[in-house]
Amino acid sequence: MDEKQDKPETSSVDGLLPVDEHIEEVAEGGYKVQRRGVYLLPNLLTTGALFCGFYAIVSVTADQPDFSAAAIAIFVAMILDGMDGRVARLINAQSKFGAEYDSLSDMVSFGVAPALVVFSWALGGLGKIGWMVAFIYAACAALRLARFNAMADTADKRYFTGLNSPSAAALVAGLVWSFSDFGVDGSSIAIALLAALITGLAGIMMISNFRYHSFKQLDLRGRVPFIFIIALVLVFAVVFIDPPRVLFIVFLAYACSGPVMSIFNTEQQPAVRG
Repeated sequence: MDEKQDKPETSSVDGLLPVDEHIEEVAEGGYKVQRRGVYLLPNLLTTGALFCGFYAIVSVTADQPDFSAAAIAIFVAMILDGMDGRVARLINAQSKFGAEYDSLSDMVSFGVAPALVVFSWALGGLGKIGWMVAFIYAACAALRLARFNAMADTADKRYFTGLNSPSAAALVAGLVWSFSDFGVDGSSIAIALLAALITGLAGIMMISNFRYHSFKQLDLRGRVPFIFIIALVLVFAVVFIDPPRVLFIVFLAYACSGPVMSIFNTEQQPAVRG
């Protein structure tokens, strides 16, 4: 197939606004053409997720930290992060710029923000051990995102290799939200050790080789049985009964599903005879 290269249009305004220098090759009508600029809607959702992660950091570094608000912001970032990629695919607005921007946003919202939130809430009382655990989590999130980007073209879309960073962040934020909602702070040694254990395990799960269902095979544009809508309503009802605890339990169960599924798959494999 022949490739057709169209030169991007320029104007005198470009010299005054040097910010928009992004030019990307996209496929249109069987040809590769160059287009200046970025898609608005998917990147707007990514920016919203980035803002939520930044807001979570600001909330716990203020004079009067609000840990519940920080945890909620991380959950909102997770929702927006789940939407941007799907919206880009639905409107055919995928781009390399969007993928890289999404990865950087994830590092802030699901790597740095949860680590700082749990450190400010409980891990700071453990001294060097606390900041070491927080750093391990942040570093594992960076490694997880780097591996995901490197394997994006060859990986099985039905599964994640390792716990995905939004779920790991939801596990850590859910822990903070659950206790903060009851008025429990992290000054207790027992609570701090529990937070260190869950934070460390969340980081290790991100860089593990356990497989997790990605749920990317769900067709949001297709028809579904009416009972599916009823089940969805029930799910929302259960979550809103007690959001902090329910969400924490859900993501804790999801984090455990990888090792459990790996154990059952190993047991089901036939023995190799020599």
